[in-house]
Amino acid sequence: MDAPILYRWDGEAMAPLPRFAARCDQTFVVGETYRLAAVEERSMRSHGHYFARVKEYHDSLPDHLAERFPTPEHLRKWALVQAGYANRAEIVCRSHAEAARTIATIKALDEYAVAIARDNILVVLTAQSQSTKAMGAKMFQESKDKVFGVLDDLLGLKEREAA
Repeated sequence: MDAPILYRWDGEAMAPLPRFAARCDQTFVVGETYRLAAVEERSMRSHGHYFARVKEYHDSLPDHLAERFPTPEHLRKWALVQAGYANRAEIVCRSHAEAARTIATIKALDEYAVAIARDNILVVLTAQSQSTKAMGAKMFQESKDKVFGVLDDLLGLKEREAA
């Protein structure tokens, strides 16, 4: 996938920055209409802060949770799912036992997936991507705040602050 082309508004039209001119000549046809969408740039400082803080949460997990979440990435993706930033799939199985057995297959395909057998239905939740392409600045900040809230709850940090 090519990186986005950067444009500058000159008061009359969006003009590609000079370093993108050749790519525009190869990609676009003069006279055709193309869709252009503004993308809010995400602060790399905020991005770095988020991943550093998830690592801090991971480093402070008690032993029983550290076994459940072996890496900061496991913890982050689980927290995203808990915060509602998840893709959901439901698989109808013949029985609860088959749904339960299928969880192992799901985990082999995506070790971060949250899979739950409910009767004969297997519910599979996977964390939404937080890439800059998938989430603009506002949505990333919202997901970041909600993930921190989930992790505070997991570690009982809100109760300690209230006490």
